[in-house]
Amino acid sequence: MALLEQPEKVRLALSPLRRQLLERLREPASAAQLAAELDIPRQKLGYHLRLLEQAGLLEVAEERQRRGFQERVMQAVAGAFVVDPQVVSASSMSGDRLAAEHLIETSAQTVRHVARMQSKAEEQGKRLLTFTIEATVHLESPADLHRFSDELASAVAEVAASFDVPGGRPYRLVIGGHPAPAQTGADS
Repeated sequence: MALLEQPEKVRLALSPLRRQLLERLREPASAAQLAAELDIPRQKLGYHLRLLEQAGLLEVAEERQRRGFQERVMQAVAGAFVVDPQVVSASSMSGDRLAAEHLIETSAQTVRHVARMQSKAEEQGKRLLTFTIEATVHLESPADLHRFSDELASAVAEVAASFDVPGGRPYRLVIGGHPAPAQTGADS
């Protein structure tokens, strides 16, 4: 996984063809293979491949001799790319735990921090220790959200205090809630 946190790299990767190339190049392929698969002229394809390579999103996996010229086999530098939400959002922390902007910014920070730590852990051949807790709650009325979040905050503070050890390894706990999206037939 690679974190895209520079606007110019994000812009380069956003065109439909370039997204398709990054997806396809999870597995190495040459320009000739790609041109045949995607039915795109090699010159047009070469232009897009060069831009992605210059941006550091593609790398040469192999070079081989083919019919008197050097063929380059390319591949994406990561199996997945995560766009830093701060690149496309100018929201600021409101501090109001019931504000949607606060949830978005906190989630964006979580994406940035975890993606960076995951990359560093992979470089070191280590596993990043994380955990995820998910639940769905059905509230009777919108007013219940305040009471629920207050009680949840109190319970989390109590559990956190019981495990908190001076000098221990700090873990950031993020709990957010949002209305559940409407389920489609495939999600049911």
